[in-house]
Amino acid sequence: MRIATNSYTDAMLQQYSALLSQQDTLQSEVSTGLAVQAPSDNPAAMQNALNYISQSAAQTQYSANITTLQTRANNIYSVLESLQSDVSNASQIATSAVSATTSSADLTTYADQINGLINQVVSAANTKDPSTGQYLFGGTASGTAPYTTTTNANGEVTSVTYNGNSSVNQTAIGPGQTISVDIPGANNGTTGAAGLITNSQTGADLLNHLISLRNDLESGDTAAISGTDSPNLQKDENNITYQVANNGVLQTQLTAAATSATSTSNSLNTMITNTAGANVINAMTQLSAAQTAYQAALESGSKIMSLSLLNYMPT
Repeated sequence: MRIATNSYTDAMLQQYSALLSQQDTLQSEVSTGLAVQAPSDNPAAMQNALNYISQSAAQTQYSANITTLQTRANNIYSVLESLQSDVSNASQIATSAVSATTSSADLTTYADQINGLINQVVSAANTKDPSTGQYLFGGTASGTAPYTTTTNANGEVTSVTYNGNSSVNQTAIGPGQTISVDIPGANNGTTGAAGLITNSQTGADLLNHLISLRNDLESGDTAAISGTDSPNLQKDENNITYQVANNGVLQTQLTAAATSATSTSNSLNTMITNTAGANVINAMTQLSAAQTAYQAALESGSKIMSLSLLNYMPT
């Protein structure tokens, strides 16, 4: 019985192809850690794995959003601390100005100090986010400085203009959960986020109140200082205190959201592994065996194909 040479060739090629395919599959399992890599491997498992992977990608974005918001909230808190100190100093000056022992020279000194505080508050209200270069307190109009000033011949601020709006951006930190850490510089409406400098809902209007106090100090109107300026500054101080407390609440929420995001991500990764994960140690063992079998097949085929018909002729 004669066996055609091409029959040997076809059989060997089929064997080589099968061994190479096995190696490719095992190599992919080892490199990716996934045993299910195509719908044909296990359609149901592939669908579940794709769903988990999609959820994991969304969770990764939530975590990134939370980190960005935490940094922004910290930057805002630093400004709030500065403003809290400024308004407290202004209130102390107003109290000292109405003392019976206060002289005209003292009032002039106090007016100069308030001028300094006005400039500090304007600077704080125009703070930029170091990471984005956007202004923190312009609402959603964050590309330009929220506050511009008008000054007199002496360089004193006589009026301020708010160039922002009262809207704030909402950011997703979880499925169906959004949050904003932003504070608009002013809100003259009856709804929405409380304004940092001006908040009509509570009567806060820090810069204009400081300007009025400075003017009353310069004119020596102590009655206006005690009857109007001090009560107004108390409204401003209450507003800043509220902003500080609210910032703390938001940071607590972000910390909880970050913990939840990490836990969810870990759970999803476990589900992906359980659904489509490969036993990498077993896959490596099988890969080594497949590589050995392939090399053996190559050597065997080489020897068979090198035999001459004379090897099969009787002597």
